[in-house]
Amino acid sequence: MTPFLQLSLALAILIAAAKIGGYLSYRLGQPSVLGELIVGILLGPSLFDILHLAYFTDTHLPEVVHEFAEVGVLLLMFLAGLELDIKDLARTGRVATLAGTLGVILPIALGAIAGLAFGMNITHALFIGLILAATSVSISAQTLMELNMLRSRVGFGLLGSAVFDDILVVLCLSIFTALTFATSPTQLSSIIVVILRMAIFLIASAGIGLLILPRASRRVNTLPVSQGLTAFTVVTILLYGWASEELGGMAAITGAFMAGLVFARSPVKERIENNIVALAYGLFVPIFFIDVGLTANIRNMAGESLWLFLALTLAAVIGKVVGSGAGGLLGGLSRREALQLGLGMMSRGEVGLIVASVGVKQGIITEAIFSAVVGVVIITTLLTPPLLRASFRGALPLTSNVPPKNKTQRESTTQGDTSE
Repeated sequence: MTPFLQLSLALAILIAAAKIGGYLSYRLGQPSVLGELIVGILLGPSLFDILHLAYFTDTHLPEVVHEFAEVGVLLLMFLAGLELDIKDLARTGRVATLAGTLGVILPIALGAIAGLAFGMNITHALFIGLILAATSVSISAQTLMELNMLRSRVGFGLLGSAVFDDILVVLCLSIFTALTFATSPTQLSSIIVVILRMAIFLIASAGIGLLILPRASRRVNTLPVSQGLTAFTVVTILLYGWASEELGGMAAITGAFMAGLVFARSPVKERIENNIVALAYGLFVPIFFIDVGLTANIRNMAGESLWLFLALTLAAVIGKVVGSGAGGLLGGLSRREALQLGLGMMSRGEVGLIVASVGVKQGIITEAIFSAVVGVVIITTLLTPPLLRASFRGALPLTSNVPPKNKTQRESTTQGDTSE
């Protein structure tokens, strides 16, 4: 069987399994994303290891599926940004700054303490803390969209804090690397370069986006080109994601989120949303959720790795819930809102894995520690949707997957298929 046919069959199985898992999870009163994540774990090396069955002989298949998943998370964060008004997001500056800062400092401290407790030196222990400082709000954003709460104070604060968190983690990683491996002033000056890169990217992406993209999207919409607006939007998302990581030194999801914010001001926003929702939730986003589970292998959690995994998980959960929650409280949120913000920041993801991968390449952490980190990413990702949903219980009518603003094609898509 050709590699393409193997990919076709694998995608068909994964998408169908994700939708079934999401539906069952919804029927049990949980966010659909939880079911999709669990299905991914069951299909991964923890149980079936479906992509490595004898029938799938293409060794590149898992990598290709992962790349599909990467596109999925970009589209998901674009849609999250599309739901927001940049002015409303700017008003959460105090909450974002405090929650983002404390949500980085406390996990670093707790992670370092855990590392020292397991016999690591101070350098390696601090790096463990740095890994735990990273957050990924794609799962939380999806859960808040299902709850119609993405445009709440918690939703705005969560996304603002995530952007601030991303900037701080990248900056801390650059400082750590420069101080640990510096042999000349040139390497130490790289810290300034990192700061300038991030600042230039954020200013340029916002400026170009606000001045050009809304007008350009309206113009493209009038051209006699088949699905021209959809193609223009997808190209922009991919370019913003590329520029964020390659030019700004930040995670690609930050660029996709920025693209969503600027397209939210487009006069053809509703049509953009209709088109991207169908593409995202019909193909790429389900693969992203299930791919998170495919990366986990709970069989590796044994012996000392198990105890390290449990210690890091405890530090990861407390670090974000207490750290980011305290920042939200100091920023003016109520106690309940602060708890919701902290729970939303709890999930780790691709940023944490990227930082951990740097540590493996530099010889700072071992493969065993990396496996424990992957376990932390999985467990915090699994815990976030149900805990976040429970924190809103009684505060709003829990409906599944109703869009927060307009009754567009997204409404028919999500209400017609409750596994979104």
